[in-house]
Amino acid sequence: MARTGRFGSAHRLDGGIDTRGRRGALGRNWWSKELLSAMEQTADKGRLTRGRQYARAGQVLTLRIEPGVALGEVQGSQLTPFSASVQVRRLDEDAVAELVDRVRSSPGMLARLAAGILPEELGPLLLPRRAGELDFDCTCPDDGWPCKHAAAVAFLLAEQVDEDPLAVLTLRGVDLTTLIGGTEETADEPGDDEDFYGDDTELPELPVERFRPATEDLDPMLLRRALRAGGTDEAVVIRALTDLEDLYRRMR
Repeated sequence: MARTGRFGSAHRLDGGIDTRGRRGALGRNWWSKELLSAMEQTADKGRLTRGRQYARAGQVLTLRIEPGVALGEVQGSQLTPFSASVQVRRLDEDAVAELVDRVRSSPGMLARLAAGILPEELGPLLLPRRAGELDFDCTCPDDGWPCKHAAAVAFLLAEQVDEDPLAVLTLRGVDLTTLIGGTEETADEPGDDEDFYGDDTELPELPVERFRPATEDLDPMLLRRALRAGGTDEAVVIRALTDLEDLYRRMR
């Protein structure tokens, strides 16, 4: 059944993005809950509630997460879907450097990031906490902040963060590869007093291989059979074996 609001009834349709549940909270892991909590601290809770209803009704047709923004097409009261967005300010160079330092100073954090796990300890550096870091926008005529269309995108974003917490990095404009690479580069950066080219590095002694003539590794019966294959008599075969052993010793 379509809902009637200030701007008319929302068109119901098939093909929208399904939420995991019709009841309970949208956003179940630590990162998605904290992201929604940050939105609730800055946005109108009543409008967020209406957005959650829109999300559950499948009114969000598409969702795309890019650096600094989550974009969605949301079916509202008009025939053409509205374009709604949740905008999160991208981290500047200083904030990214602080993030790299935090990862580098925490044993095991780099390994967790490489395994696709976003450590909760990075929450204070990654989650938007102030109104200036978070914004909503939509092509609908509702001038509320946020409108229900943008709020619906916010809840679908939370579900996406449930599936992939590293999406928070994308929202903040931080590339995982760059983050890990910058951390490793910083960690491996040589000091001024280090031997950069390894001129003073002591190398271990090379192993000494014991000489072993190849004939010792051959089956003597098969070798004799191969030498006899051309009709060679036994005296020539014996001399050939002796010559082979002498040859390998000279090659030593």
